[in-house]
Amino acid sequence: MANPKKKHTRMRRDMRRSANWRLEATDISKCSHCGAPSLSHHICPECGFYNGELILPRKVKKKKEEGQGQG
Repeated sequence: MANPKKKHTRMRRDMRRSANWRLEATDISKCSHCGAPSLSHHICPECGFYNGELILPRKVKKKKEEGQGQG
């Protein structure tokens, strides 16, 4: 088994390890239904469509009618 002839310094070791720390940016594509940016192979967060099919229907907030509940 190969052994090093001399000790490598901490700086040399850390420089070698730091060469692979960067993360790559994820690919963002446009939704084919609404055109909003979304991750590929994921349901669109804006409209809930995936591959042309409605997977997750949007929740509609109920509006409170004005004047009710106030003495």
